[in-house]
Amino acid sequence: MTRFKVILTEHALTDLKDIAHCITLHDGPERADHVGHQIEKAFSSPATLPHRGNHPQELLALGDRTFREVHFKPYRIVYRVLGGQVTIHIVADGRRDMRALLARRLLGA
Repeated sequence: MTRFKVILTEHALTDLKDIAHCITLHDGPERADHVGHQIEKAFSSPATLPHRGNHPQELLALGDRTFREVHFKPYRIVYRVLGGQVTIHIVADGRRDMRALLARRLLGA
């Protein structure tokens, strides 16, 4: 089975740090560690099945099918597959205004 290389953009790394910080403040470091491990597990799945994730609905509405996403609810991990590489662009709480976040980060709006 082909294994794709998974890389995280600077934005995605910042997203993870912000999520961990927020959870640590509200629920403690053990919970932040647990959530961090589950998110990492979710974004490692595209390494073996990169086209398994669904296309974000907000981008499909704009006709964009270049990005995919996987979930560890409520978190959404948005990525793009190019060649043998999976690039994680966004790790965000899906309860946020995802349309604005996706447009700003991925479409340059």
